[in-house]
Amino acid sequence: MRATIKILRFNPEVDKTSHWAEYQVDTEPNEQLLNVLHYIKWNLDGTLTLRRSCAHGICGSDAMVVNGRNRLACKVLMKYLGSSVTVEPIRGLRVIKDLVVDMEPFMAKYKSIMPYLINDEDPGSRERPQSPEERERFDDTTKCILCAACTTACPSFWANGEYVGPAAIVQAHRFIFDSRDRGAAERLAVMNEWSGVWRCRTIFNCVEACPRDINVTKAIGEVKKAILFDEV
Repeated sequence: MRATIKILRFNPEVDKTSHWAEYQVDTEPNEQLLNVLHYIKWNLDGTLTLRRSCAHGICGSDAMVVNGRNRLACKVLMKYLGSSVTVEPIRGLRVIKDLVVDMEPFMAKYKSIMPYLINDEDPGSRERPQSPEERERFDDTTKCILCAACTTACPSFWANGEYVGPAAIVQAHRFIFDSRDRGAAERLAVMNEWSGVWRCRTIFNCVEACPRDINVTKAIGEVKKAILFDEV
């Protein structure tokens, strides 16, 4: 199949504003969009800049806006995109160059929820046990790969950059409901701040954007209930 790929380009060294660049490529219907972008970079325009690593939907580094939706370039095939494809950087974060954005503000919000096990109790001579039911309580939110697709699809985040965002709330959920953890109160205090979970307007963009099919809005609702009713 022959496809037209339009990419929103920006080089701060030479550009005052972003502009569209168009490329014609011959590709296979089952080809990953990521490989098409590789072809453009390696054969048509070496100045194109993008992030990628594993190419298997695990690292989350190649999140971008594809035909208006947040996607991982490695997880979408050309046959589902058609012969005309638009590619833009994810929204709400500063563009460093082309499809590369500054992830530091996003990662700062992730770090703010203390994304690690908090438990000073002596585990004794064995690992801290956990039943299948206890694990199931937070299993969905362990799937997050920190691609930022959910957060940068969120209108509340676009409107207020101080909002901690869906990804950070998902990560907080993962530990708040972990039976082995003892830091729920600290995390819920962060979630209860002005920039925390109450900024969510339940728009569901985050659910559609998540490449791991996490029910993000459900997790956010459960964190809200935990704050209100102490359901941890």
